[in-house]
Amino acid sequence: MQALNDLSQNVHLLLERYKALQEENAALREDAERQRQELIRTHSELLALQQQNRRLATAGAMSAAEGAEEATKRINALIAQVDRAISALRR
Repeated sequence: MQALNDLSQNVHLLLERYKALQEENAALREDAERQRQELIRTHSELLALQQQNRRLATAGAMSAAEGAEEATKRINALIAQVDRAISALRR
């Protein structure tokens, strides 16, 4: 009779532990899904920021080129003014 009671208690304990493990497994699966969704969101954000970075780099390069072009025009204008001043002094 004692063996039957021990067996019954062991089965009851086993079922309790099994239920606890099932609940823990479900919680872990939910957490894994939340983390997967967060990873997807973060990855999308990273791609958007990389694309924005490329656009800004391109715009910066174009701006620098325009700035260099504008500086060249100003230098050429100053050289022309100096040439005219030298010409005027020679007369």
